[in-house]
Order: sequence, then structure tokens, then C-alpha cells
Amino acid sequence: MKTGAIAAGQGPAAIVQLSDAGLAGADGSEDQGLAALQRARAFAEPLLSGQRLDTGEDALDHADGVAAILQGIGAAPAMRAAAYLVYAGDYLQRPEEMVAKAFGESYASLVVHTRKLVQIQRAAREAQVEDEQRAQQTERVRKMLLAFSRDLRVVLLRLASRLQTLRWYASAKRVCPALLALETQQVFAPLANRLGIWQIKWELEDLAFRFLQPETYRLVATQLAETRVAREQGVEAVRRQLADELAAVGIAAEVQGRPKHLYSIWKKMQGKSLALGQVFDVRALRVVVADVPACYAALSRVHERYRPVPGEYDDYIARPKPNGYQSLHTVVLGDDGRPVEVQIRTAAMHEHAEHGVAAHWAYKEAGARGYAGVSAAGEFEERVAEARKAVLRQLLAWERDYVGQAPQSEQAAFDDRIYVFTPQATVIELPAGATPVDFAYCVHSDLGHRCRGARVDGAMVPLNTALANGQTVEIIAAKDGGPSLDWLNSELGYLKSHRSRAKVRAWFNAQALSATVARGRELVEKLLQREGRTALKLDDLAAQLGFKGAEALFEVVGKDEYSLRHIENLLRPAEPPAPEAQVIPLKRARGTEGGVLVVGVESLLTQLARCCRPAPPDAIGGYVTRGKGVAIHRANCPNFRHMAERQPDRVIAVAWGDAPKGREAAYPVDVLVEAADRPGLLRDISEVFSKDKLNVIGVHTQTVRDVTGGTAFMTFTIEVDDAHRLGAVLRVVAQVPGVRRARRR
Repeated sequence: MKTGAIAAGQGPAAIVQLSDAGLAGADGSEDQGLAALQRARAFAEPLLSGQRLDTGEDALDHADGVAAILQGIGAAPAMRAAAYLVYAGDYLQRPEEMVAKAFGESYASLVVHTRKLVQIQRAAREAQVEDEQRAQQTERVRKMLLAFSRDLRVVLLRLASRLQTLRWYASAKRVCPALLALETQQVFAPLANRLGIWQIKWELEDLAFRFLQPETYRLVATQLAETRVAREQGVEAVRRQLADELAAVGIAAEVQGRPKHLYSIWKKMQGKSLALGQVFDVRALRVVVADVPACYAALSRVHERYRPVPGEYDDYIARPKPNGYQSLHTVVLGDDGRPVEVQIRTAAMHEHAEHGVAAHWAYKEAGARGYAGVSAAGEFEERVAEARKAVLRQLLAWERDYVGQAPQSEQAAFDDRIYVFTPQATVIELPAGATPVDFAYCVHSDLGHRCRGARVDGAMVPLNTALANGQTVEIIAAKDGGPSLDWLNSELGYLKSHRSRAKVRAWFNAQALSATVARGRELVEKLLQREGRTALKLDDLAAQLGFKGAEALFEVVGKDEYSLRHIENLLRPAEPPAPEAQVIPLKRARGTEGGVLVVGVESLLTQLARCCRPAPPDAIGGYVTRGKGVAIHRANCPNFRHMAERQPDRVIAVAWGDAPKGREAAYPVDVLVEAADRPGLLRDISEVFSKDKLNVIGVHTQTVRDVTGGTAFMTFTIEVDDAHRLGAVLRVVAQVPGVRRARRR
């Protein structure tokens, strides 16, 4: 079974994507296409003669076979010429340059992309992987085809080449590699099916079936051969009878027998547990009429003349298949009582069913205006635009067949991602506009951190270069180090992927956390030295204080969120409990010098806790200390909650009162700022406080140096009369160049 030539003049609105430059020459005439075909073969013949492909097939014979297959599905001469140039490129030192000079940039681009796809597919197929990873290799091949699907010519050349390869294995009676046949069955045949190129799809399936399951193939073929003569005689009798019946009622129709495809017959036998005699479409007729009304008229006559089989009628004209296939299908019983499938369609439907997106119209029309060099406006451009959308929809549907994705916006799905390759032929999927830095992070986080340069298709490029489909990317990495802060600057364009950006932020957050933990460890260890308790295990100390581990303790101490006084209280012997007489009786609320109302005795000393720095209108609580009066904490202060849990009898109710007469209230609060260290940083942040008339009474800074210059951790103590003012001030501080985070402690 071979693909045959299509009927001239039968051209539906083909689904095809046109590239930017013409294949058929300057004016795109048919004569120039034929001239290009002759020149291409003459150019390739001395290069290909005597050469063998990796399969063992003669290179020139393979190119001739591919060109013949393309002609069979309606490709223009210009497209067939490309088949010769693609294989000739393997034997040229600078194929892109030489083909561009001799035939034009569009041919050169097609040669480069097709050769790259062939090389990468071969590497992926030959990669040494375990059986459980073989599915991933098949997935890679599928993604490669998707990566190059923007130029449909590449896909068509690969389909035709694969079919020619399998034909050669069959004619040469050689054993086809199982991986090649399996890839054909799982990737290439489904792709041809989705694009509606039925002739290629059926032959690919049959040949792959023959090589993968030779015994089963021979069994089905033998069963069909045993009844071939009788079956063909019966089909021919029904064909002539039906043609006469339609002509008798005035329906102009071409009635033909349909080829029998072994793989589809075997699949139906397996799927429905049928014997060969129960497969209805072993005997099948195709009726081609002028228009849709004639389809239904022919169907009516078929059902009048023959008895239809219940449940075997499908109207794919009213409800087309997802790939655009349209036809009426019915099964009737012939005069001999045996089933016959009848398909009824228009000439345009038949053309699409047989040749799909590679239909004759696409190449003939494109050639007339310059293949991929569309200059005419109006209806033709609209048809091309609709065709491009249609092919993208079919390719996306093909992808969903494999990965089970829910439908999404067809155009956006392709525009929003690209596929590039590692030097080892691994396919990497990235968002459109992704850079080499995104690529490095997608391969491995550590490679992303150490990325310092990149080669794209062998050439050095800046790290903020946008990658394109099909490129091979190689990362140049340092032995150690980390990312640059510039990568987080969206205006510089180093990162497109949100995932990559998150990994960079996580690295800097980890560095800051490491510095905080180191500071906390230093403070705790110094305290233990002063107390003479250096032998105490740090994890045991943290557990006694209620922390999961020493790292958690160091973190809160390093952030100044946990007072060292708690550790001192734990290390020092506990004081004897105060007598009950010292318990403060609850009398009435009284104003204190600190502007705090305390429920308790008169003239009770109060002080604002330094660990949390409360200020109106914060919710507050009081804790009775020994010898220092009542310490006023914010209600959510970790220290206050910890003390309240241990000694709840010392907690006392407090509230904010009026400010002392004769002076304005001023409450110190701490503001923590994390920023990229730079000259003038302290000055710029201080100016923000000054403009808001906030008095800075203390500053503590610490800088952690790294490969990017360093990170500054700053603590400002400022005086405010109302904590609500801080929100607006902190938002302004956060906008200072270099500042990553600003918050109240």
C-alpha cells in the first residue's frame, strides 16, 4: 500500500503554516518550482551518490523516495526540492551558507532545522536508558516535533522521511530496529493522524505493526489473503451496483473501493473481541459527490437499496472529528447478506481526509504567491491565518492525547512556551522569552546559582538573551558561588521564569538566614561563656527553652525577637517564690509617668520593654518584675507570652493613658531593614525618617559579605507618638533603592 497522487483541482482550505521566505523563487511560479526541484536534485546527486544513511539505505534513493511521498500528498515541486537539500546538507561543510547562496534563505533555514531535528532525534533514540525511562525518551521525541511545529514543512519532511525509511526496511527485507518502529507507532503515526494525513498515517501504522508484531501481522494478512479474490469480486459487484443506483436517481457520484489497512483491522478485532469476518470495514466503499445535500441524498438512496446495520451510522459532517475529518459512515448488508461499510463525502472532504494539512491547495496557492512569502492581502491572508490556528489546535490536541491536559487557549499555549536542548539532547521546556539563566535553573538549581556564561548553538551570548525553539544551550558555570542580585531586576531581563526567580530569592533568603543564625549563635555562645556554662549542649538548651533545635533558637536571637534574659534566667538558680503578702492587690486604674494606666497600687513604677518596644495604640500587657516595677510588653510579644505561661500570677492588666502634661508623648520603636549594601544606603534611609519628622535615637548595622557585594541588616530605633504612623513610613523606606524588606520588630 503506497500513497498515491491526489486529484488536481480538489483543494479545501488547507491547514498550513507559511514561513517568512519563499521556497518557490522570487515570483513563486509553478515553473520556477519545477526548476528549483531539478536544480536541487542536480545539486544533491554528486553529494549523495554512493553514500549510505545510518540505516544502510542509499542516501540518494532515500531523497528520491521522500520527494515521491511528498508529491503523493500534494506537495509543490518547491517543497520536494527541499528533500534533496536536507540530505545534501549532511555532506557540506557549511550547509546553511552554501544552500542560502544557491537556493535562498528559506531553503537554508529549512535545511538547518530539519537536520538539527534529525540529529537530536537520533541521539535521543540511541541514548542508553533503562526500560522504565524509555517512555521519557518517546516523550522527548514528541516534544521535539512540537518544538519545530511552527514550520510545518519540517514536520512534513520528517513524516515523509520516516515512511520512506520503513518502506526501505520492508523492501530490503531487513529487520527494522524495534525502537524505530515503536517511535513510529507512538509518535509519528499519531501526529499524521492529528494532522489528517491519512495516507501516511495508515501506511506508517501498517509498517510499524509488521515490524513490531510480525507473527500477528502475518496471521491477519494471511486471513485476508485467503478470501481476497472473493472479497474483491464482491466489493466490485457492490461498487458497480451502487454506482448504477445513484446514477438512476440523478446523483453524480464517484464510487470506489477503499484500501484495507491491516493495523486498523487488527485493532478493531482486539478492541471489540471480533473475528475477522465480524469486522465490517474489511469490505468498504467510498462515495464522493459534489456537495453536502448530495451526501445526504446518496445516504438516503443507500439505505433504501440496502438494509442498514443498527447502531453503525455516524454523521461526521454535522459533528466533525476533532482533526476536522468529515464524512457520513454507515454499514449495510449486501445482497449476499455480508456487511459493507459505505463512506459518503464531498470532494473537498475527501481531499482533506486523504491529505489533510498537506493538501494540494496549500502548496499550489503558496507557490503562486511565493511559498511563505505572502504578499497579497485580503481573502488569501485570512485563509492562511485560519489555517495556522487550525494546525496549532490539532498539535495541541495531539499533545493532550499524551499528557491528558484539559483544553486551553490554543494560540496562547504555543506562544507561551519553547523547547530547547542540552548538549546531551535532553529536551527542556521553558516559557517563551526564557534566557540561558532560566535554562540553567530548569536543569538544576545548583547549575543556575553557578551560571556565569552560556553558548547557544556554539556561540557565546549574553545571559539575558531570549532563547528560541530548537536551540542547543550549554552553560558555563563557576566551581562555586551564587546568583547575582541583578538577576532579580526585571528591567535587565535575566529571568523570565517565575520558578527561576523564586530559586534566586530563596538563595538570598538562605544567605540572610545563615547570617542571622550566625549572629544569634555568637550572642548565645558569648552569654554561655560569661555564665561559665560552655559545656552545656546547645540543643539541650534550646529544648529547655521550648525550641525544636539550636538553629531555631539562634534565628530568633539573631533577629532580636528573643531576649537573652530568658537564657540567663534559665541558667541562674531560681529565686525563692515571693510571699503571698507581696501579691499586688487589684484596686483601681491609675495613670503613671509612662502614660500607662495600671490596675494596681498607686505610684507603681512602669517601664516599656525593650524586646518589643510597645507604642500606642498597640495591645499591651504588664508583667511585674522584681525590683523594676511593671514591664509593659506588646500583647503578642513572644517574651511576654513565654513569661506569662511560666508565671501567670505576675501578669497585670494595663492600658494606655493620657500623655504626661506639659510634653508630647514619644515612644521608641525598632525598625528592621534588610538591603543590598551600597554607599549612601544609611543616609538615604535616614532621610526618609527625617522627612517624616521622626527622631532616630539609635542605629545598629551589620553587613554580610558575599559574591554580590553584601547584604546589610540595619536596626533603627525611632521615636513615634502613634504606632499607626509606621505603616506609611515603612512603605517609603521599602522603595529606597536596594532595600528588600522593612518592618517593625
